[in-house]
Amino acid sequence: MSFSDPAAVREAVTSGFGGRRLLVAGDLMLDRYLWGEVQRISPEAPVPVLRLRRETEVAGGAANVARNLAALGLKVELAGVIGQDTEAERLLALLRQAGIGTDAVVGASERGTSTKTRAIGNHQQMLRIDREETRPLEPALEDALFAAISPRLKDVHSLLLSDYAKGVLSGGLCQRLIQAARALGKPVWVDPKGRDFSRYQGASLMTPNRAELAVALGLSASELPSLLTGADRLRETLELEALVITLGELGMTLIDAQGQHQIPAVAREVFDVSGAGDTAIAVLAAALTAGLTRADAVALANLGAGVVVGRVGTAQLEAAELLAAMEQDSANAQQAKILTREALLERLRHWRDQGERVVFTNGCFDLLHAGHVSYLAQARQYGQRLILGLNSDDSVRALKGPQRPIVSEADRALVLAGLTAVDAVVIFNESTPLELIRAIRPDVLVKGADYRPEQVVGADEVQGYGGQLVLIPLLPERSTSAMIAELAAGDCRKQG
Repeated sequence: MSFSDPAAVREAVTSGFGGRRLLVAGDLMLDRYLWGEVQRISPEAPVPVLRLRRETEVAGGAANVARNLAALGLKVELAGVIGQDTEAERLLALLRQAGIGTDAVVGASERGTSTKTRAIGNHQQMLRIDREETRPLEPALEDALFAAISPRLKDVHSLLLSDYAKGVLSGGLCQRLIQAARALGKPVWVDPKGRDFSRYQGASLMTPNRAELAVALGLSASELPSLLTGADRLRETLELEALVITLGELGMTLIDAQGQHQIPAVAREVFDVSGAGDTAIAVLAAALTAGLTRADAVALANLGAGVVVGRVGTAQLEAAELLAAMEQDSANAQQAKILTREALLERLRHWRDQGERVVFTNGCFDLLHAGHVSYLAQARQYGQRLILGLNSDDSVRALKGPQRPIVSEADRALVLAGLTAVDAVVIFNESTPLELIRAIRPDVLVKGADYRPEQVVGADEVQGYGGQLVLIPLLPERSTSAMIAELAAGDCRKQG
């Protein structure tokens, strides 16, 4: 995964996202965990016996979004409804301990505090017990919550609605909050639930997961291309600036007026997805509020969610963990771009499912120089994905002679994979990339303008199925052969 502006992303994370202030509104919960070990089956019934070792409690639901934001360095106000019970007292104590403002949290004697109790045996969730209210708020209580929130909107940078479908964020309240925030010029981020997404009309950005989107659109979750097409129509209907769809092992897809942008998943061992969506929306909102681009914000949110799924239980993400994930991802992303032909074709299927335009070019790229970098950056502008076919060492020797290449194929591939413009590198051993081009069937075939169209390998094939051939002007006086000659001359002068 790569960022368009890595320095800006790092600065945002290290600065605590500028200490911006957000208001989070939604369904508040207390998450209780019973931790223990399972060593036998009960003689009373065929169920495991949990030997209890410890109990913990954390803020859950919209409150978990708030604590993720606070842990990342932002100033957070939280709004919602709790009961007037012991669980409410515990939840408020946890929130205040995290430095989260609770003045807009409304207590209601007629509603208990939503509480989820999870039994964890041998680091695996065995059972969950929910005690919760899901009926809509009474009109007077909804008015009281809106009255607690509305005066605070002028003092925050953005509003985040975290909907768990527990009755707090009704369609009426959502619209009142969205309209009040937008009237003040404040963006609104939404983590949605339910079948009716019209309640979020006019928000800035919404983050449904695949299953939630399928329910809202009335489509099958297995039909990804149809889901993405429907999502774009939904974005226009609801007058949203963008949709971010979380796709599990496929990562995330950003859909806005510029089209679709796929952010691949970070490969991690998954222990528990509890709270991963909370972390994703928190990081996304923090990044957008701090002024990062949508694509970089989504990439950062994807990284954050990848960290917390590696833990058991509802977890918060610290800024230091996010920075560490960025460092690891930078190294992994570079290596992950180097693909076998079979792996490339599999990735191509996914890119085409996203409707992305594929560009192909090839070469030896021995001793990478400014001309190469400029050429590849220009090539990338003709589509959403650039595949680079790289001559193997044997192929280079056959073309350039026994003294070449100067740099091995493994090192050349790794350096090229480090370029932002390049989405995939595939090494081929043939003297020409013709078979590779036939397998890939790129939408655009690119070569340097030092070639004539009839000299470009694969041009006839690509143009034959309606593809495009593009010849790109080269930077003058940039050549690997010239560099090698200059180095050799320099060595001779030193010896003479």
